[in-house]
Amino acid sequence: MPPGVEIFAGSDVLITGGLGFIGSALARRLVELDARVTLVDSLIPEYGGNPFNVHDIRDQVTINVADVRDPHAMAWLVQGRNFLFNLAGQTSHLDSMSDPFTDLNINTAAQLYILEACRRHNRDVKIVFASTRQVYGRPCYLPVDEKHPLQPVDVNGVNKLAGESYHLLYNDVYKIRASVLRLTNTYGPGMRVKDARQTFLGIWIRRLLEGSTIQVFGTGEQRRDFNFIDDVVDALLAAAANQASEGEIFNLGHHEHVTLRALADLLVEMRPAGRYEVVPFPADRQAIDIGDYYSDFSKIGRALDWEPRVCLQEGLARTVDYYARHHAHYWNSGA
Repeated sequence: MPPGVEIFAGSDVLITGGLGFIGSALARRLVELDARVTLVDSLIPEYGGNPFNVHDIRDQVTINVADVRDPHAMAWLVQGRNFLFNLAGQTSHLDSMSDPFTDLNINTAAQLYILEACRRHNRDVKIVFASTRQVYGRPCYLPVDEKHPLQPVDVNGVNKLAGESYHLLYNDVYKIRASVLRLTNTYGPGMRVKDARQTFLGIWIRRLLEGSTIQVFGTGEQRRDFNFIDDVVDALLAAAANQASEGEIFNLGHHEHVTLRALADLLVEMRPAGRYEVVPFPADRQAIDIGDYYSDFSKIGRALDWEPRVCLQEGLARTVDYYARHHAHYWNSGA
């Protein structure tokens, strides 16, 4: 556990996007820490919310089905909270290009609704905002640190960057304590696997378990880093518990960075019928692909004593095992 997590015992915590992949894993850990947890999720089918993600803690959390774009709902939901983990968002890069206004409304306008609700009704709340490595765009150098130029290549990256800025502005001007984590490829039990809207790794795992061919776009030599969900939850808790996070931006990342071909090799070794093929990029994906990316995450290590603990092979094995047992709740049922 990260240092300082005893602060969550008896605390009142709100998680936006709480029935999604990261929100549900965070909720489970907070329940273990004796926090009172409220999850808000719109359960819009195109996004990641899935009630099965909290089936084991359903009677230990409060669930509110609401949309972060509803300012009246958010004004009520933020009241009395000690911590707000702001994880709700539209994560599909392709969807952000085909439907930019929905991405704008969720990833930018809704963030102002949330922050204004806090300004008016709960300035004492501590906020952790989940952002993305996508704000950097195509790397000018590797590993990418927090000083790297910000040049997003898609609408999603532009809007997430605006969301970051609003949180830091309200931290500086209104003293509503906020910090930002820039997540890289997060994976693990509970992620959306029915399609590639949340992460390409999700659809890879589905195809692996269905016995169909994984498609690796491009050359397969693009390098990426990956964080298992348990490590991301540790980072979120550390940011919330530690004053050193306030007004700061932190990269997450991993010491391991592998090519996509090597990642596919790891996966297919886990199933006897596993196979993949390297295929050309579809034009819409090629236009917004960032190439090689891996993070310099030393800043969060120095400030919050965080570093990833789960290696890629272990994390993938745990993820594949989870979906082998529970796949009916993630794609066969239309979840």
